[in-house]
Amino acid sequence: MKMRLSAIFLRIAAFGVAGVGAYAAAQTTVAVVEDRSVLAVRETLADQGYTWATVLGDGLQIILEGQAPTEAQRFRAISAAGGMVDASRVIDNMSVIDSAAFTPPEFAIEILRNDSGVSLIGLIPATTDRDQLAAQITKIAGGQTVTDLLETGDYPTPDTWRESLRYALRALEILPRAKISVAADRVSINAIADSPQEKRKLEAALARTMPQAVRVAISINAPRPVISPFTTRFILDGSGAKFDACTADTEEARDAILVAASAAGFTGKANCTLALGAPSRTWGEAVAAAIDAVNGLGGGTVTISDTDITLVAPMGTDKTTFDDIVGGLDNALPAAFALAAELPQAPEATPDGPPQFTATRSPEGLVQLRGRIPDDMSNMVAQNYAIAKFGQSRITMRTRVANGLPQGWSVRVLAGIEALSRLSNGAVVVEPDRIQVRGNSGNTEASAEISRLLIEKLGQTAAFDIDVTYVEHLDPIAGLPTPEECITRINAVTADRKITFDPGSAQLTADTQPIVDDIAEILKVCGDLRIRVAGYTDSQGREVMNLQLSQDRADAILSALRARRVPVSTFEAIGYGQENPIADNATEEGREANRRIEFSLIAPESTAEELNALDQIALENRLEKEEQSAQ
Repeated sequence: MKMRLSAIFLRIAAFGVAGVGAYAAAQTTVAVVEDRSVLAVRETLADQGYTWATVLGDGLQIILEGQAPTEAQRFRAISAAGGMVDASRVIDNMSVIDSAAFTPPEFAIEILRNDSGVSLIGLIPATTDRDQLAAQITKIAGGQTVTDLLETGDYPTPDTWRESLRYALRALEILPRAKISVAADRVSINAIADSPQEKRKLEAALARTMPQAVRVAISINAPRPVISPFTTRFILDGSGAKFDACTADTEEARDAILVAASAAGFTGKANCTLALGAPSRTWGEAVAAAIDAVNGLGGGTVTISDTDITLVAPMGTDKTTFDDIVGGLDNALPAAFALAAELPQAPEATPDGPPQFTATRSPEGLVQLRGRIPDDMSNMVAQNYAIAKFGQSRITMRTRVANGLPQGWSVRVLAGIEALSRLSNGAVVVEPDRIQVRGNSGNTEASAEISRLLIEKLGQTAAFDIDVTYVEHLDPIAGLPTPEECITRINAVTADRKITFDPGSAQLTADTQPIVDDIAEILKVCGDLRIRVAGYTDSQGREVMNLQLSQDRADAILSALRARRVPVSTFEAIGYGQENPIADNATEEGREANRRIEFSLIAPESTAEELNALDQIALENRLEKEEQSAQ
């Protein structure tokens, strides 16, 4: 019995020892598998850039912890771990960083327009009505190709985004060649104009519609003008140093000219035009040397026209000094230039004094010609020339035929009349030895243009004094009225005179034609504006018919303005029917007042409201589509 129990206990002990050994071996195997699995997953995640993930082992399970930047990154990390171990062993304890902590991307558009069409690239809010935007761009492109590479982002729309986009589209409408960069708080415009005049006009138009809450940077480049002859004229006399005309081919040449002028006593602001057409690359060097010679003489005039230089010394200059300065200049000039120098002599006195011809132009545009003319034929030519320049109704003749006038007097008279045509108001005095031009102009280049004109007509040795003042309100571009002033002027025209139509039709009455003429003249001066022409009726008749009649009448006004060559591409005509009455429709007087045409600016606030409404509709449509997809 005892032997049998001992054998049983021995077997149990053997099984116990074997179990303990098996358990220890299993634990060792699990630990080895765990360590190798954790190491393999860690290396894989590190190699793929998921350094934010932490790998832990729990037996045969692999636990992933950490904050993933995005849901997609979290999913990719789980997939990468599942590629190294059985996917069922991977436990996901990761979280995703709150998207609210991210800074939304900046909405921005790059718009490029040239002769090939319009292209757009960038990111816009998802609430933007793409169809409306595409329609606007297509209309602006005017049949040109439109390439739309815009992407959308479902992030909050910045408050000033719509205002920036609206201004950019307005700029795109008036700029045929431009690059426009749009952001929520800024708009940058780089454009090309065909001429300096067009550049000023475009800058004025863009400035007039500039938004208040958005930073705007405008850079419009115009090709340099071609000037022929290439001219500079410098004068040094008792009143100081000045330029009648200043032209340079490079900035370096302009700097050299102005340095020489400053050394001669010039202290003003020179409008030295950079232009094409210089006869030599050494233009700046030659002009600077000529100005230095005038300074050396203590006064005089130097005219450089292409490669011809004419130096006129002050009357009474010492002959030795004159020869010395002229000789030095002749040797200092580049080889391409030719010098002619003159030392004037005092004119002989005559019993009647020097002959004189005077042409004056008043601020109202009335022109009077008076003074001596050599013969009847010359007098008739001068009168006809003035009529061609100013109009027949504006000319008053006070001239008289006289004998003994200098040779070429008629040519000097005609040159004086043409010089006067470059002034808004002023006077030209023609004498045998000099022409004086005084007055005001709205053209910053008037002095230079008159100088080139007199040199061309009378030669480089001609003596003339030009004193033209630039007056901003005379400038047809800088003096443009504000949009509000334009509407005020139109309202003043229609305050006492009413636009009327034939009963029940959109045909303008004969009495209305002069009113439309006056409105057209105002709009031609105002330039590009966004104007709404609104038509209204009284309450008599069916509402639908009144609405159509008011629309027809508003369209008729737009057509009448177009026929008078008013640019109406930015205008809109809307008929409101019997809405918004301004008087009682129960009386004849009230109904007459309610039948009216009103002009108003298309204000940015109204456009913003329309865009907000369209964006809200687009948002509702998008949410509705998402709900349908979810179902």
